[in-house]
Amino acid sequence: MLLELAAARRVLFVGGKGGVGKTAVASATALAQARAGRRVLVVSTDPAHNLGHLWERPVGDRITPLARDLDGPGPGGGLLDGIEVDPVATTDAHLAAVGATIRRLMPEHLAGEVDKHMELARDSPGTHESAVLERIAELVDTGLHDYDLIVFDTAPSGHTARLMALPEIMSAWTEGLLRRRGRAEKFGAALRGLEDRDAAAESIVGTERPRDPREERDLEIRRILLRRRERFEALREVLVDAGRCSFVIVLAAERLPVLETVELHGQLVRAGVHVGALVINKRSPADAGDFLAERRALEEVHVATLRGALPDVPLLQVPLLPGDVVGQEALERFGDALAQADLRAT
Repeated sequence: MLLELAAARRVLFVGGKGGVGKTAVASATALAQARAGRRVLVVSTDPAHNLGHLWERPVGDRITPLARDLDGPGPGGGLLDGIEVDPVATTDAHLAAVGATIRRLMPEHLAGEVDKHMELARDSPGTHESAVLERIAELVDTGLHDYDLIVFDTAPSGHTARLMALPEIMSAWTEGLLRRRGRAEKFGAALRGLEDRDAAAESIVGTERPRDPREERDLEIRRILLRRRERFEALREVLVDAGRCSFVIVLAAERLPVLETVELHGQLVRAGVHVGALVINKRSPADAGDFLAERRALEEVHVATLRGALPDVPLLQVPLLPGDVVGQEALERFGDALAQADLRAT
């Protein structure tokens, strides 16, 4: 189920409501695949960034080795790296790059206006999501060359659902900009022809002339928009390819996480993203005292609701384990629990 799903994919997203154990599931799955001999990158896009805490080491916004020389059932040679995408630093870098491009294309006397526009854009709706999406697209593009599997530990459900739908929206928006840019270029070319009859005459007789700076600017803008569209289209192709990419929803056997899971599943399906498994984490035991037995009985009601709403999605139930899932040894034990849950999956 879950581990088989990960073994058959190149990109795996792990998401769900906050606090249900997404980072532990993502890390344990990634570690199990690395122990099987694969080169794996685990990426946290959750602003809470529990990846470093879970692995008991600084991770931060650069690729960091997490596990090497792994013992496991695989042939060896597997490794696990991690990175925490810093949304603030990502947004700053995104705006700095955009601002530099605009300043290069605009007259020098408008540089101050460009800076004002960039500051306003920092807090505009969608700026953060756009910046993080571009970083995800970059990591997917480079990761597919450098790693066998990329596991994304994502932000809570609502943010992640919007992010999954964003590549198609951004691609369509960029396509609209390209069409408008094309019309503007044609109009500008016609206007320049009226302004410069000599240039028109030179064109007729085939005389070379220096390219107008405005034409250079138009071509540069078109190249930027084309690269942006290609980047989003490439990410979109990965997200909707069920053979390469899948989404795992982690939840607790409680009313609100179950309802949120059903909603998230619907949003992902509408976005064309394959949902490969549901993981109910920290299931209460039925044989450890009356309190936990009553808790287990209540959880069964919520599990039945989930099963009734999403009968066709494989469901794993991971028991409540003693101790915190912190450090590589604990993650290996949690991975073993996931493997056992795979065998019992429905």
